[in-house]
Amino acid sequence: MATTSKAPSQDRARVAGGQDHEVKYEARKEGISKEAVKKTVKNVGNSRKKVEAELDRH
Repeated sequence: MATTSKAPSQDRARVAGGQDHEVKYEARKEGISKEAVKKTVKNVGNSRKKVEAELDRH
């Protein structure tokens, strides 16, 4: 029986601050700069819920 290598599923509950496409998506979605998203991820962690809650607060 052959085994197949399957890529791990994507974790949509996280914002990868080092991944430009994820930062750009979140910045466009919130209408802010990429730098603001990176700073928020650094301050509150990479949980998408926490990042979006913090960005909505400001």
